[in-house]
Parts: sequence; structure tokens; C-alpha cells
Amino acid sequence: MKRIIKKPDSEIIKNGLKYKKSGNQKLKSILLKEQKNFCAYTEEYIGDNDAVDIEHFNPNLKYSDTDSYYNWYMVKHKPNNLKRTNWIEPILNPYDVNFENKLIYFDGYFLHEPDDVKTKNLITLLNLNDEIFVKNRKKYIERRKDRINERGISAEDYFQEKIDLEIDSIKYLRAIQEEFKIDIWNMIPEQI
Repeated sequence: MKRIIKKPDSEIIKNGLKYKKSGNQKLKSILLKEQKNFCAYTEEYIGDNDAVDIEHFNPNLKYSDTDSYYNWYMVKHKPNNLKRTNWIEPILNPYDVNFENKLIYFDGYFLHEPDDVKTKNLITLLNLNDEIFVKNRKKYIERRKDRINERGISAEDYFQEKIDLEIDSIKYLRAIQEEFKIDIWNMIPEQI
């Protein structure tokens, strides 16, 4: 999982948008654009046919006066339903500026420093190290390494081609960033 960048000058803040029980299309559209159409939890591309939700990271804030832009993320429906239902605190927020230093990626797993309870709780809440998730991340990275080696091109050229021709085939942005040492996020254009 990679850090989700929240913009202090977001159109959501500028326009004073609030989450409502229905009619949140403009809110969804802006969140998707800011996340470059990638799910906040799975880091999989969100296509036109994917069921998506505006996720309230802290579900206890939903419909409260303290619910805000900093609690809203676009996520695929199924992963949202798999999120643990019991809220855990303290917790590392996905927009924390030190997120990627605290949530450590290593060979398909997400790790934390032994005394970092916030990050441990995030890993638990989102079940980031579920055996299937780890296996899928590892397989995806290995397949990409094989293709790059077969073609004899740089990782950056390979992923730029994927972005240009089939962006929906890209997933696990943090794993790509760490395994290939490229800034995949800044290679991806903001969606329209």
C-alpha cells in the first residue's frame, strides 16, 4: 500500500463538498482523479466496470460533523467489504507524510518497526499480509521481472509502455516502486 496524497487545495475542499447518503458522484469523480483511478487499498486500477465505494477510513466518523475529505478514499467494493469491521486505534492514516517509512514493504509483505503500534494496527485492519494478497503481489512482481528481462528493456520503459497502452494491467504500485526503484506514481498521468 502506498501513501495517498491528500491535497490541501483539493476541489473537494474548495467546493465544500460533503458526503451524503446519496448523490456523491462529484465527490467520487474528484477522489478517483486524485487517486489516478487506483484503489487506495489494493492499488489496482479502477476501471469503468468496477464496483467502487467512497470508503470512510474511520467508519465511526461517517455522517458526523468530523467526517471529512481526509477520511474519504476510493476503493474497490470487495476489498472494502473485506476490511475488518472493528475500528482499531491508534492507527496510521493513509495520508500520513511518513507513511512509506512506517509501512515497510519487503518481498510482498508489509512490515513495521516493533514498537510502531499505529502501523501494526493498519496492517491488521486492512489485512495487508493475508496469504493470498502476499502471494498475488509476489507473483505479479515476478511476472513483471520476467517480462522486463525477456524484452531487455528498463523497468521504467516497461511500465511506461504499460501506462500508455494498458494501464488497467498495472497493480501493486508500492511493490513496483520498491522492487524496481522507479517512481511509478509520478509516471501515471492524472485521469480525466
